[in-house]
Amino acid sequence: MSKKEIFKYAFVRSIPVMCSYIFLGIAYGILMEKAGYGWYYSLIIGLVVYTGAFQFVLISLMSSGASLLSIALTALFMNSRQVFYSLSFFKDFNLMGKAKPYMIHSLTDETYAVNHTIMLKDEDRRRVMFPLAVMCHFYWCLGGVLGGLIGLMIPFSTEGIDFCMTALFVIIFVGQWESAKSHFPAVVGLVVSGICLFVLGADRFMLPSLLIVSTILTISNRGKES
Repeated sequence: MSKKEIFKYAFVRSIPVMCSYIFLGIAYGILMEKAGYGWYYSLIIGLVVYTGAFQFVLISLMSSGASLLSIALTALFMNSRQVFYSLSFFKDFNLMGKAKPYMIHSLTDETYAVNHTIMLKDEDRRRVMFPLAVMCHFYWCLGGVLGGLIGLMIPFSTEGIDFCMTALFVIIFVGQWESAKSHFPAVVGLVVSGICLFVLGADRFMLPSLLIVSTILTISNRGKES
């Protein structure tokens, strides 16, 4: 495939991600601006952190003055699934030379899913994966910048706009529940999170619940393997 064909193929595959990333990014940028962080903060964090769910949580952590350790641990446990995602493309990434670190950094839920829809030969597939990753990253950063600029011009309260991320996770949860053969991980997550929320309160329940759920699922999986 020529470079033009590669770019076109990657762009077409990126359209669904574009539709979600730009609008979610706008919501994120607005919330960042309302929390006192300008559009350039949204851009820098989008470039460096680049994990939508955690970036929404990061706003609260930054605003509440959370320690760097708490932020780092929360990011680790919220995004630990990415480790398993990268294993699916271990061979491809190793063959992509200097692009390998960026491919690992830019692997998100959406790019992981889209990469699995690329029905091309090995070399052409890898040639598509890199521009696809760059495009998706660009969409997210663009949304954040636009949101930050829009937030400057919104004269009314933006209370409730952060619910868009909650709505997205509810949709993902329902989809996973319907397609999963075992509901054990979802039930564990719901029960443990509910108990931690009741015992520790809304400001302190997240990290402990992530640690407990991760531990239970790890022990459970080891038990099945043995």
